[in-house]
Amino acid sequence: LGTHFFRSAQLLALGHGARRLHVSAAYRAQAHVSMSRFEPSSFVNYERLQSNIDIVRKRLNRPLTLSEKIVYGHLDDPHKQEIDRGRTYLRLRPDRVAMQDATAQMAMLQFISSGLPKVAVPSTIHCDHLIEAKTGGVKDLARAKEVNHEVYNFLSSAGAKYGVGFWKPGSGIIHQIILENYAYPGVMLIGTDSHTPNGGGLGSICIGVGGADAVDVMAGIAWELKCPEVIGVKLTGSLSGWTSPKDVILKVAGILTVKGGTGAIVEYHGPGVDSISCTGMATICNMGAEIGATTSVFPYNHRMKTYLEKTGRGQIAALADEFSDLLVPDEGCKYDQLIEINLDELKPHINGPFTPDLAHPVSEIGAVAEKNGWPLEVKVGLIGSCTNSSYEDMGRAASVAKQALDNGLTCKAQFTVTPGSEQIRATIERDGYSKILGDVGGVVLANACGPCIGQWDRQDVKKGEKNTIVTSFNRNFTARNDANPATHAFVTSPEIVTALAIAGTLNFNPETDYLTAANGEKFKLDPPYGDELPAMDFDPGQDTYQHPPPDGTSIRVDVSPESNRLQLLEPFDKWSGSDLEDMKVLIKVKGKCTTDHISAAGPWLKFRGHLDNISNNMLIGAVNSENDAINKLKNYLTGEYGGVPDVARHYKANGVSWVVVGDDNYGEGSSREHAALEPRHLGGRAIIVKSFARIHETNLKKQGVLPLTFSNPSDYDKICPDDKISIRGLKAFAPGKPLSAAVKHSDGSEDTLELIHSFNETQIEWFQAGSALNRMKEMQ
Repeated sequence: LGTHFFRSAQLLALGHGARRLHVSAAYRAQAHVSMSRFEPSSFVNYERLQSNIDIVRKRLNRPLTLSEKIVYGHLDDPHKQEIDRGRTYLRLRPDRVAMQDATAQMAMLQFISSGLPKVAVPSTIHCDHLIEAKTGGVKDLARAKEVNHEVYNFLSSAGAKYGVGFWKPGSGIIHQIILENYAYPGVMLIGTDSHTPNGGGLGSICIGVGGADAVDVMAGIAWELKCPEVIGVKLTGSLSGWTSPKDVILKVAGILTVKGGTGAIVEYHGPGVDSISCTGMATICNMGAEIGATTSVFPYNHRMKTYLEKTGRGQIAALADEFSDLLVPDEGCKYDQLIEINLDELKPHINGPFTPDLAHPVSEIGAVAEKNGWPLEVKVGLIGSCTNSSYEDMGRAASVAKQALDNGLTCKAQFTVTPGSEQIRATIERDGYSKILGDVGGVVLANACGPCIGQWDRQDVKKGEKNTIVTSFNRNFTARNDANPATHAFVTSPEIVTALAIAGTLNFNPETDYLTAANGEKFKLDPPYGDELPAMDFDPGQDTYQHPPPDGTSIRVDVSPESNRLQLLEPFDKWSGSDLEDMKVLIKVKGKCTTDHISAAGPWLKFRGHLDNISNNMLIGAVNSENDAINKLKNYLTGEYGGVPDVARHYKANGVSWVVVGDDNYGEGSSREHAALEPRHLGGRAIIVKSFARIHETNLKKQGVLPLTFSNPSDYDKICPDDKISIRGLKAFAPGKPLSAAVKHSDGSEDTLELIHSFNETQIEWFQAGSALNRMKEMQ
């Protein structure tokens, strides 16, 4: 299959099973390519990408960054689209959609409500969020299949009916599956998980979204994204020793903080890039979600080519080589902000606790912990997750563990290992890494998210007991991993986690400190080493992929009215046509309020397909400014105190609308749209804050809720819990035109505050229709 064919053909990235490039029927016989067990990916045509980029470059008359090339290369109308970084909204045509099982439930319920017969772009569902870690991979997976049978059956049958591929439980974590099968240089993919940017390690633009955005793309509607600014991170030098790719993003998080990347794509470049493996680049892009970035991306290079070849996509690599000028930034392109990091000088980092941007060199964490009263003893070390579960990650961790074993040591802390995919699990088992990690004390968990998202039945400490865990995960918000608000969680690289689990304390620097062997001799750990990719081919393990049938019209998708796991959706009410008058302040939130605070995961994940049941966790983790309490606020209709969802339900039952008032970066973290659906379902009309995280702001708009920000952030202090708020100016609601809030205080006084919004004309139509889904139905 030569260059001529590929220039005229549409590119198919591979699915699980037959790891070859699959081509059209006309070429099937001559190419001798098996067509069994494959899932076609994005129909990305590099010629189309080239054409769009040429049009935009001629219009803008300037060099383009890599992210601009890929984003603008997917414009719905490159001739007429207004392009202004940080200001205009782009209408885009992503190549494919990926959904994890916790968010896919609501996304597929919304798609069913749309009335459309089949998805318009290649789409997949990945079962990774509903498997609870308890005893070990095999038993935990078996239990999950039994407990979640109803949900898995719904997702499987809905996928088959509407043309969506289904990766069964045990397949692995969505982002690892995407990297192994669907991501490739130049593709644009949206995923209903905030860590979708993981695919940027393979030169892709992969963006985390809410389910309603996914429905738009699956329905064949152009997807809107505010034109991102571009933050450049120039890497020089080379990684070596104990320093890993994870340390790059831990360092960047310390520089930019959890909101420093909001509205921007982070684009890595420079000579240091070539010292990082493809999966290492994915690690860096993955955790870009923790700085609020729209996504992150690396330029195409030989490390990506090698990874594509090793995962059975050598022909795609050859084509990427031919079109490589599309897959790197133009010489002289300009960034909105530039950060420079010398990898020769970068030291191993560990971030936390309670926020992923509190960065410390590993050499200093012991002293810092002692000073702040953080527990020094490491209770549990956890490696894996979508951020760090590659073959290289496991190999480097195993190289540290092997040194401990050779000196008669095992882990002082508990130790868990989460493979990123069935392919990784099978390959590290074949190559001996699993045995080494098990011998040092590790328990291999299921190929799933597990403790990283709170799916962890932790038994070694009681709730409220102060303790420390170290992980190679991406987030460490309060109570995220184990539902214990007293757990101090730190994020770092898998090799540092392993070393600290062996030492049993934060007060250990593997670069300089010694361990005591079983025979009493002192020894120091050598720097870790792991092969970037296996010497032999990857072992794919069990086949866990279900391809949708050519025609799914006869397949039934049943949702029982009696189910407590699934619930068909009812349309939200339309805007009344009037201003929103005398709304109660449900809660004035104090401090950090992530999507974990708004709609907790962990045990609540089982209700992600049932809007009324999941709404019982709305804002139960948020701090009430009135009393500094969690899930305790005053019901101003009864005068009694109750839980946040209970008070909201009481207001709704009595026809009283309400608002939430919040602080900075409200809604940071996960892409879960339940954090927007639940307030809407329980009668919320507006969320008024100092600033929003990108995905949550969009999710609120999609559900007909008004996300508004104070023109003057200090106006937050003017609002009291017993105020009534009216939002005025909605009859003349227009892009760029502020609204106002009339705030009536209990003493009879009143303040008028200016409220800013980022709605465009289309989004205003969503609000007026009651939701984006309502508007979609109106237009059919």
